Amino acid sequence: MTFGLARRQVRPSVPLRPGEGARNRLTSLEGLAALSLDALSSVAYGPEAIVVVLVAAGTGALTATLPITLVIVGLLAVLVVSYSQVIAVHPDGGGAYAVAKKDLGPRVSLLAAASLVVDYVLTVAVSLAAGAASLASAFPALAPYSLEVCLGGLAVLTALNLRGIAESARALMLPAAVFVVSVLGVVVVGLVRSGPVAAVGGSMTFPAMEALGVLLLLKAFSAGCSALTGVEAIANAVPGFRTPRVRRAQRTELMLGALLGAMLLGLSLLIRRDHVAPREGVTVLAQLTAGAYGTGWGYYATNIAVTLVLGLAANTSFGGLPVLMSLLARDNRLPHLFGLRAERPVYRYGVVALALLAALLLIAVDAETQRLIPLFAIGVFIGFTISQTGLVRHWLTTRRSGRIPRALLNGLGAVLTSAAGLVLLTTKFLEGAWVVVVAVPLLMLLFARVQRYYTAVGEELGLGRVPGPPGRTDSLVIVPLGEVSALARRALTAALALGDEVVAVAVHSDPERARALQNAWARWDPGVRLDIIDSPHRSLVPPIVAYVRRVARDGRQVAVLIAEVEPRHRRYRILQNQRGILLATVLRARTDVVVCLLPYRIDL
Repeated sequence: MTFGLARRQVRPSVPLRPGEGARNRLTSLEGLAALSLDALSSVAYGPEAIVVVLVAAGTGALTATLPITLVIVGLLAVLVVSYSQVIAVHPDGGGAYAVAKKDLGPRVSLLAAASLVVDYVLTVAVSLAAGAASLASAFPALAPYSLEVCLGGLAVLTALNLRGIAESARALMLPAAVFVVSVLGVVVVGLVRSGPVAAVGGSMTFPAMEALGVLLLLKAFSAGCSALTGVEAIANAVPGFRTPRVRRAQRTELMLGALLGAMLLGLSLLIRRDHVAPREGVTVLAQLTAGAYGTGWGYYATNIAVTLVLGLAANTSFGGLPVLMSLLARDNRLPHLFGLRAERPVYRYGVVALALLAALLLIAVDAETQRLIPLFAIGVFIGFTISQTGLVRHWLTTRRSGRIPRALLNGLGAVLTSAAGLVLLTTKFLEGAWVVVVAVPLLMLLFARVQRYYTAVGEELGLGRVPGPPGRTDSLVIVPLGEVSALARRALTAALALGDEVVAVAVHSDPERARALQNAWARWDPGVRLDIIDSPHRSLVPPIVAYVRRVARDGRQVAVLIAEVEPRHRRYRILQNQRGILLATVLRARTDVVVCLLPYRIDL
């Protein structure tokens, strides 16, 4: 009698490995901390970049800061909506690369991938260099050690991200919250006050060098667009979010847009109202902070928070680039190891590759921010334009309702970002932007060559075709040995289970030791033939390789089984000779035989 109860199939629970489960994926707030610091921290240099350009027309031109910022915030709104659509259409991540691959073809997807890789590496280098420079402003004694500070910060970020993106997000939530509250506090308190209450830095004069014309406004606009870098990172790292991934990622994107837009507009209002111009030894944000909080503890706390977040903004790249590299590896455009994940849900090879590239770049420019700035933002604007152009095509080929307004919105964004990218490229080409122009095609060539290699490998292996039946031949297992021991017994036992015929091989240069081995072998009588090779030059590897190549000529399947002593404690492993590993390496390089390594574990 069942009493009307429905039977339910119960699946056995499988224990999760370390790093699996929802706890090791991002919530919306954790995503904001892990993936948005690059964009949020750009308020420290975005408005200042506008001011530095406009001041060439005199301090009176600074009133144009607010209209330019309004245009940038409008573009930000378009980008936030656009990338929210990217998240929905491509929930596996990849951002501009995924859009281009689906809607614009393989060549454009290579361009998107290359530009994003360049941008992510530059984001790490610029963020760390800016953070080190800001720290040196507060503590001048650290100025000679800026490179060391950058590399130390890079090492900490790398270690955090090797533990998993969720781990790094939890570590970054507090400094991110302090930074956002401090900057919004600067805006609110500064707007409430009637004017600056304190002045910091040395005064500077700015004679008008050129008129406030269209070209200067375009330069200021393109410089201020550096505040938009990092907006795409959330769309690139959607797989790192908890379920429902798309909704959480979209919520994070909207929060980023709202916070960044509010801070940019608020700071620009203060710059316009108080006529804030660059001063010697301080940043524009530091001046606004002094105007709001004075020069007491609030001023120093805010500047320390800005310094910390500028350094930690590099974490955005650690959340986005490894995922992008895993997608490239899946598409055979990068080595497949970049698609491997460890026990924790993190692409460790991508994390390490990003850290090494950023370290090399920092060393090359000696951690000088001004040498990196001309390279910055060009790659990301290429990605912006490609992403929105691809979405236009996506909406035009789908039959969903509301596709025309969405296509018009993305088309407007593509026009604006392409215009900003062209202005950035032309105004900064001779200052160092040419490096990006060279690096992006080289990366595209690298991706194409890797893909060509994997295609050739697939043809060689006959992937996708049904092979003929496997052949069956006699087998011979060769076991290199040095003396009669428990190790020899273990090796021969394993070899007899693997092949039809087993031969033990020993190499000796001393005739007396060779005779002693023959006598010991005769007393043991394992039922296996022993061949002793004379080696006058006391070498081990070449004689065995020559022996293996000679016996492998008769068409039999030959395997070489190499037994190695493996102590339980790692500290003792260096005391074991590495001849077995060396022999295995040489055999793999010079022969086509099967090479097997057999560990013999000892309790030491």
